[in-house]
Amino acid sequence: MKRIYLDNAATSYPKPPGLGDAVKHFIEDVGENVNRSGYDSMVAEEIVFETREMLAELFNFPTPENVIFTLNITYGLNFLLKGILQAGDHVIVSSMEHNAVMRPLMQLADQRVELSRVTCDEEGMLDVEDLVQHIKQNTKMVVLTHASNVSGTILPMEQIGSICKEKGLLFVVDTAQTAGVLDIDFQRLKTDALAFTGHKGLLGPQGIGGFLISQKMAEQVTALVSGGTGSLSEYEEVPPYLPDKLEPGTPNLPGIYGLNEALRYLKEVGLDSIREKESQLAACLLEGLATMERVRIVGPKGIQGRMAVVSADFLGYDNAQVAYYIQKHHGIRTRCGLHCAPSAHKTLGTFPQGTVRFSPGHFNTKAEMKKTLSAISEALKELQSTPQ
Repeated sequence: MKRIYLDNAATSYPKPPGLGDAVKHFIEDVGENVNRSGYDSMVAEEIVFETREMLAELFNFPTPENVIFTLNITYGLNFLLKGILQAGDHVIVSSMEHNAVMRPLMQLADQRVELSRVTCDEEGMLDVEDLVQHIKQNTKMVVLTHASNVSGTILPMEQIGSICKEKGLLFVVDTAQTAGVLDIDFQRLKTDALAFTGHKGLLGPQGIGGFLISQKMAEQVTALVSGGTGSLSEYEEVPPYLPDKLEPGTPNLPGIYGLNEALRYLKEVGLDSIREKESQLAACLLEGLATMERVRIVGPKGIQGRMAVVSADFLGYDNAQVAYYIQKHHGIRTRCGLHCAPSAHKTLGTFPQGTVRFSPGHFNTKAEMKKTLSAISEALKELQSTPQ
């Protein structure tokens, strides 16, 4: 049975051609660390810096040295939140946030950091005026997902960035669902930090992510993890400059080599082409699901204002049974449940049952979307005798 992979919102698959070879090349032919040795470590150092430059170019960011590598976006967001916010500070989020934002903030709330959550509407959209009403004298930061991993809803980041700039607030953007698909301009968004992960839309391997950080914010952030960097080794204090200040220890060099190859592929294919392809596939799913009875699509009903993330709640059915049926009988891989975003599901009216999430990617086809719709119809007929 041929596998149809529709879980790209969790991690992209397959990876671009050549990515595995790039990782293999580092492991078998390079193998050295960076900033630590006097022999040929410049080979790896050049790839690392080139990858910083490629990310800076992708996000229209002026300072490659301020591109920081971490294990993933969750680590990056923890650095940005816990390295800045202190007791008495106030932070604003939306009701659509992933637990990569909410769990660090819940920990910070125990340390007397105040939190306000702006409630989005039934499609997951945020009203900018509602956000403005939550700004207080001690508000220090606004942190928002660029697009929901549940409904695909794209939030109005440029408007929010302008407000944060006007009010003197730090603005942190979670691009887990948008990097590599949308044209994201760090300067146009007027953000102070942009967190990214390599293994989703950027099409890279797992275990590599990070953030881009403005110099203003970099001067405020505390290094949550510290240790050897290969620089200023005569001192026991943390280096004061980037990237060393926020990149202790040995980086994931195989992951950076893989990400470098993925970024080359993205540049060759073009974000517009990827966005158009994914939108067409999602539109096919949305149109087909809309014709089915007892199927509720969460988020925007059309492709406008959303990513290629399509969540469906099968009314009267156990969503997990639907997901299991199409996987078992048709090889269709989806993700069912709450998607590490309980607040988003509460906003969308799908808590606690969750949804079945279909997230096509660049390498999927329309034929696969049609087969998926056919499989869903079959599942609903087969399962209707035992509705929940």
